[in-house]
Amino acid sequence: MELREVGNDVYACLQEDRGLGYSNSGLVNRGGGLVIDTFWDLAHTRELIDHYRRVWAAPARRVVNTHENGDHCWGNQLFPGAEIIGHRLCAEGMRRQDPALFEALRSARDAEDPAVAAFATRMADWNFSGIEITPPTTLIEERLELDLDGTRVHLLYAGPAHTLGDVIVHLPRERVVFTGDILFRLCTPIGWEGSYAKWFDALDRIVALAPEVIVPGHGPICGVEGPKEMKAYLEYVRQESRRCFEDGLSALDAARKIDLGPYSAWTEPERLIFNVERAYRELRGEPAETLVDPMPILRSMHALAQSMGR
Repeated sequence: MELREVGNDVYACLQEDRGLGYSNSGLVNRGGGLVIDTFWDLAHTRELIDHYRRVWAAPARRVVNTHENGDHCWGNQLFPGAEIIGHRLCAEGMRRQDPALFEALRSARDAEDPAVAAFATRMADWNFSGIEITPPTTLIEERLELDLDGTRVHLLYAGPAHTLGDVIVHLPRERVVFTGDILFRLCTPIGWEGSYAKWFDALDRIVALAPEVIVPGHGPICGVEGPKEMKAYLEYVRQESRRCFEDGLSALDAARKIDLGPYSAWTEPERLIFNVERAYRELRGEPAETLVDPMPILRSMHALAQSMGR
């Protein structure tokens, strides 16, 4: 875990991307402090707080969650008394979550189902016990602007793209954007609810903000080359998925057929199956807000990883 200053009184707390769950966070150290995303479990969030303690005078008074995925919000409870901010759909999604289920899966390394056992191994670094879901109570619809002792912070709704409730955080004067999982940098993105079109729009919107520094939800800090490259990946996957769909291939067979080329070096390339499944849902005419059942896709991801020799 690394604390890096990315602007005047603006910091990123970065985790080396080693696969599922290794997300990034941010801190605007003005106006009582604003933390952008917490981490997946309490131990990692405590370490996050230890890093921020090096620069803040007191614990942050505000936390914004960029979306509902647990690796960006399950540490919220460690900010007691803080104002928790997020999109209305993020809050709704968090209320459907059950950390106990993840803890049971994490402990299932001896499961007979090889996909479950593999997923448990991937989560070995995490511990989901003791987590109390703490959703946002200050809710965003389209945008919310904050003034933190003269530092302007714009919270912009950008979903449904990666999830239904995606929010990006823009500091216009500092020319910094925290993207949440709208952007994965040099690691394979995952699409949950939402649409390709909205995801493209969100990536274009980040580029249009002309930031000098972009802190992605996962992976290293970048500039506008990050969202441009990820958009190219998603466009390619959608195009190839359409061809496979029209040829009558299953989503898993399509993922096995798609040549990832330079994208094969990204972390966990087998997460491709999530993006093929999204393309197939769109081609079948399913609504973007349809909730995704993760377990069948995780089983396909395990099968795809085996096909890739991973």
